[in-house]
Amino acid sequence: MKPTEPAPTARVWAANRLGLDYQREAGRLGAPPVPIIDAHAHINGPSVAGIYARAASAYGVVRVYSQTQLPQAQGVREVLGDRIRFVAIPDYMGADRTAAMGEGFLRNIREFRERFGACLVKFWNAPRLRDFVDPVRDAEVFGLESPWRIRAAELATSLGMMLMTHIADPDTWFATKYADAARYGTKRQQYEPLERMLDRFDVPWMAAHMGGWPEDLEFLSGLLDRHANLYLDTSATKWMVRELSRHSREDLLAFLRRYRGRILFGSDIVTSDEHLKPNAPNAAFAADAADSAESAFDLYASRYWALRTLWETDYDGPSPIADPDLAMVDPSRHDATSAPALRGKSLPREELEWLYHRAAEELLTRWERAHP
Repeated sequence: MKPTEPAPTARVWAANRLGLDYQREAGRLGAPPVPIIDAHAHINGPSVAGIYARAASAYGVVRVYSQTQLPQAQGVREVLGDRIRFVAIPDYMGADRTAAMGEGFLRNIREFRERFGACLVKFWNAPRLRDFVDPVRDAEVFGLESPWRIRAAELATSLGMMLMTHIADPDTWFATKYADAARYGTKRQQYEPLERMLDRFDVPWMAAHMGGWPEDLEFLSGLLDRHANLYLDTSATKWMVRELSRHSREDLLAFLRRYRGRILFGSDIVTSDEHLKPNAPNAAFAADAADSAESAFDLYASRYWALRTLWETDYDGPSPIADPDLAMVDPSRHDATSAPALRGKSLPREELEWLYHRAAEELLTRWERAHP
């Protein structure tokens, strides 16, 4: 696939460095080989949900599993209908985060399950959780094996739900934001409690963002081999584009074939009604900002364009999405507008069918039918 041509009137900004017409680009890609199920997104904002739906429809996405804030779930469902499924999450923005991740999380799990039929519970356990709660003062809620996390997992599994986790962040972050290993731990240390929890709760688990380590397929292979109940999603588009592009097609294809049915497509798109409000002028290259209906569409569509281009085509060129991790690691060579190379892998149709649809059908849809 040749690098696409810019649209003369397109706005150039963080989600569209190349000045693409994403609606036209969807037509150039054509329909995916099977309808796409997005296993990982954050669809918030009833006003903007219809714009997300337009981007999803353009790129062949027919269902999304969303970590929507509970107060917004009903309004979002009224817009998206059967296209959306919900993942139970705590009130991350609550004034008392400790309470929100304790008893408040249990209340949310019950409500997501009873009102919305959620089949997944999300445990956010990124290293930067240490920046939001005190590991000593808040020991009851801190850590994947903390007492409140155990209670939440017990409740979820008793209600017939699966478990999901964000366990680690990019290598670029461990080289910069998390350089203080005494505070954040090493990257490998993040997985020690996960492996114990995988053994303790033998329901299916989905580890977000290629398990948190797309940089190291060998490590992921060991993790998947040791735990038959572990599944991965491909969400966090900037991260996936940067790191999966670096793997050879042969290595990545071999990994996907080896773990066929255990790797689910995900985008990590985050929508918000705030994306319809004008931002300050210097927000043009904010990583995930938008300030109008048009830019919100570009923001959401850019993720589906990049992921489908990565998986389906032989495109070899710059990503259209600015990636601030580059400047974070090497500010002498990169700035806020920089982006990595995107090297398409041209997956065979059978692998696309599994990645885009069949893995989610076999895991999520089958589980929903068995645990209504």
